[in-house]
Amino acid sequence: MGLGSNAMLVFVLLAASLVASNGNTGQGRTIIVGGSQGWRSGVNYTDWAIRNSPFYINDKLVFKYGPPSGRNPPHSVYSLPSLWNYGRCDFTGARLLANPKQGKGVGFTYVVDQWKVHYFASGEDNGRNCKDELMRFFVVPWPRPSE
Repeated sequence: MGLGSNAMLVFVLLAASLVASNGNTGQGRTIIVGGSQGWRSGVNYTDWAIRNSPFYINDKLVFKYGPPSGRNPPHSVYSLPSLWNYGRCDFTGARLLANPKQGKGVGFTYVVDQWKVHYFASGEDNGRNCKDELMRFFVVPWPRPSE
C-alpha cells in the first residue's frame, strides 16, 4: 500500500468518524497487536490493522515482543508525528513509547484515548523494522457506539 493509498484511507476513516461521532467514549477493549504472534518481523501490520478495525477511543493496544537475543531481533514501539513520517519511516520527532525490553511478559499497553490518527512503528535497526519488515500501522479511533 503506497503513501497515496494510506492518505486516502486516513481521509475516508476520518470522514466516516465525523459522521459517526456521538461523543460516547465508553470502556475500551484490549487488543493484542499482531494477535497470538505479537509484535514481530515479517507481518504486514497495515493489513493487520485493517482486518482488526474499527478501533474505538479507549481501546488498549498491547504490544508483546520478546527481549533481544540471538534469535530475536530487537523491536520497539514509536509514535510517529505525521503521515509524512509514517510513509517514509522517518523517526524525526517521533516519541519512543516502549524500548526493546518493554514488550516481554504482559507487554506494553497503549491506550488510544484521543480522536486523532495514531501512527505506530518499530524504529530498531535504523528503521529497517519499519521499512523492510512492515512493522508499522496506524489507527483512527471512532467514538464507541451507544449500546
